[in-house]
Amino acid sequence: MDRPDYSDLRALFVNCTLKPAPARSHTQALMDVAIAVMRSAGVTVEVARAVDLDLPPGVYPDMREHGAATDGWPAFFEQVLAADILVLGTPIWLGQKSSVATRVIERLYGNSGQLNEQGQWIYYGRAGGCIVTGNEDGAKHCAMETLYSLQHLGYAVPPQADSCWLGEAGPGPSYSDEGSGGPQNEFTQRNTVFMAWNLMHLAALLKRAGGMPAYGNQREQWDAGCDFGHPNPEYR
Repeated sequence: MDRPDYSDLRALFVNCTLKPAPARSHTQALMDVAIAVMRSAGVTVEVARAVDLDLPPGVYPDMREHGAATDGWPAFFEQVLAADILVLGTPIWLGQKSSVATRVIERLYGNSGQLNEQGQWIYYGRAGGCIVTGNEDGAKHCAMETLYSLQHLGYAVPPQADSCWLGEAGPGPSYSDEGSGGPQNEFTQRNTVFMAWNLMHLAALLKRAGGMPAYGNQREQWDAGCDFGHPNPEYR
């Protein structure tokens, strides 16, 4: 089987660690595996650490219009739009994704009412996934929350779109600590590679097909009265 060339794709990895750069991030260490796989396929990859981006809380495109003194989101949103693939990475705290991950999703939500060139929601035609690390249970819960949010906003989620590593319950070594076993864990490494390729495969299918087919999901057409096959169009 020929190795695919995905040099026409762009990916954005957003690390939602609580640690500002240049502090070591275990989440970044696992994300780096997927990043290396994508770069080996020719994908242009950008990496951001959300805690360093000056993102005030809110669900509007520019929180300066709603009382914030500064807002780094509008500029960062241009990177989001340029990416065919978005991967959110988060540590686990008290069984939940990080507060930073929640904030990034909220800011993504703030732009979700915008439309693309086909009249669909703005994130249509892009693929989304997530990576989770921690030394306590909750990885699947965090992945469910994150992937649900991404698909609800319009991202397409392929099979096996998440990867995780968990250490022993309670205090103990984290993913990239010496002796943790994380970088040698076959389950985690396999799932990370599969996730990376599945995201690339789906993103390429979407990009090369011109995005998601537009019929049946255009807001303006719906508002204009098109029923798109609704069994009872007279309900309106």
